[in-house]
Amino acid sequence: MVTGSTGRVGKEVLALLSKHFSKREDGEENVEIRAATRDKSAYAMKLGADETVEFDLTDKKTWRKAMEDVTHLFSSTQDKYIAEHMQFAKFCQETEKIRKNLKHIVRISCFGADTNTNKYDKNTHVSRDKNAQIPLMLQHYWWSEKCFIDAGFKNILTSIRGNFYMNHLLKNELDSVRENGTFTSPLGETKNSFVSCNDMGEAAFTVLKEGPERHGNKFYDICGAEPTSMRDVASILTEALKSDVAKDLDVAKDVFGKTISYVPQDQKKFEEDFGKTRAEFFEYLQNGFYTRCSPDFYNLTGKRPLTYYEYLTSKGAAGDTGIEELFSSQGALFTKGVDEFKNLADVVQK
Repeated sequence: MVTGSTGRVGKEVLALLSKHFSKREDGEENVEIRAATRDKSAYAMKLGADETVEFDLTDKKTWRKAMEDVTHLFSSTQDKYIAEHMQFAKFCQETEKIRKNLKHIVRISCFGADTNTNKYDKNTHVSRDKNAQIPLMLQHYWWSEKCFIDAGFKNILTSIRGNFYMNHLLKNELDSVRENGTFTSPLGETKNSFVSCNDMGEAAFTVLKEGPERHGNKFYDICGAEPTSMRDVASILTEALKSDVAKDLDVAKDVFGKTISYVPQDQKKFEEDFGKTRAEFFEYLQNGFYTRCSPDFYNLTGKRPLTYYEYLTSKGAAGDTGIEELFSSQGALFTKGVDEFKNLADVVQK
């Protein structure tokens, strides 16, 4: 079963699984691909799902039916649903039939989730004390893995830990990109090895295809082909928007040919806009933690990760270019004026 099956990474996993298993020869093991979705079942079927099922982390009544006969689970959760995700992991443990059926869990996570495995002291973290282990925002990704480990699934769990997604930061700046040709962030000249959703999807697909015998109780760091600064992002996006690919895309018609510029943002202003917890994480990025590259994608797939330009101008397995993903209806990933992680530790500890 693929959760988040119409999301940025989930749709790639679903499309890749569908294409691979549609080529089965007679006599080979039958594999049914179930897409878990809240309200986009038609799109999931278009991507190649054999069936769709309602699955909503905020509605426990949907869990049992969705997990019926599931042997392999692709798990991806929006940040704000971490508490519900942890409850779901416990549900899988406590429901005997589900627990016995599960053979492999592939979890989408984040660079650095392995940095801390000790107890969490919220007062130390949010104070940005130099002795803090990792920011709260990053800590929650470890919780998303640990809940499966605590539920007894350690030996069948594989974590796909991604760098910052390409387009991730720009999603909050689309109005400015369209109207002014500018975007802002507090990252300055720091370079990050941004990863494409396509590569995250292919890494997860590869692990699911090859199974827990090879990938159980392992994690993989997935990143882009090269470290990239915000000014690099602006230059690459400009080049992509002047390409023949962009010219033919309806979602990019108002930005085709536009020159995009990066405007540095003061860290204090960023914190005022998005809260202390997210600002704390960005300070972590400014210190270069996400600059590092990893060979894991190549070792898994035998391929070089996509560059940002390649991602923007080429189609993924689901049929969308990175330009389309950027300017699609899927909007900003965090909301100005809302600190979504502010009370996360209290929620989880309950």
